[in-house]
Amino acid sequence: MRYQAPESLEGAVALLAGAQGEARVLAGGTDLLVQMRADIVEPELIVDIKNIRETRAVVEERGGWRIGAAVTGAELKENSRLKQEWPGVVEAANLIGSTQIQGRATLGGNLCNGSPAADSVPALIAAGATASVVGPQGRRDVPVEDVMLGPRKLSLTKGELIASFFLPPRAKGSADAYLRFIPRTEMDIAVVGAGVNLTVDGKGSITAARVSLGAVAEKVLLVSEAARAMIGSTLDQAAQERLTAAAQAACRPIDDKRGTIQFRIEVAGVLARRAASIAYERARQR
Repeated sequence: MRYQAPESLEGAVALLAGAQGEARVLAGGTDLLVQMRADIVEPELIVDIKNIRETRAVVEERGGWRIGAAVTGAELKENSRLKQEWPGVVEAANLIGSTQIQGRATLGGNLCNGSPAADSVPALIAAGATASVVGPQGRRDVPVEDVMLGPRKLSLTKGELIASFFLPPRAKGSADAYLRFIPRTEMDIAVVGAGVNLTVDGKGSITAARVSLGAVAEKVLLVSEAARAMIGSTLDQAAQERLTAAAQAACRPIDDKRGTIQFRIEVAGVLARRAASIAYERARQR
């Protein structure tokens, strides 16, 4: 096994593109190192991207935010301005594992691990975030919902890696929230996760929304029907019922030791409704 830590994106891309065997990107390592120790993966090459400036930066850009793929959840939590503008994204990142894990776990790694139950991914999708993908053919921006194809399957091609994420500018009266259900209080994998991002006008009517659900399908879902169920409403009881029904209708989960199909469908509706209520109250205060 070879270990390389390039200081440029061009160097990282060249290494990944030229690898003869399996190559893996190392951001935080909280998934990759565990999988290597369990002999789940045996990469010929590990490319550590933490020495690349873009992957480690959190900066305001074009009215929005650029977050490096190797920025940790703990670092996001310490950024008061980001936390104020995108509380749901920061909350989700800080639900990945224990406090110690959050000091290493990254948004890029959480997405590229390819788990439908990843906590930060529904929040990023609800936020309308895009991933900046760099590879042999140059750079392209990909909506986060289009990166994961299925469990451990990504739309990235050989030589490509995610350098950063872009959170769009915040409209007035906008806010987000993320909730998950787990069997235990801490350090467990989400049975269901729900991210909601919405905008309200001066009268409290919802003018725009995005809803994302995790752990209820082969990949994290963007549920447009659930968003449409809220638009034009003040999130009254009827709108909440429409949202619940739309979220549940989008689910196609599996039975496993963490939850049954029916349980996951039921919880998805509950969490979508609760996350929407939190996001709505936050938006009303902006």
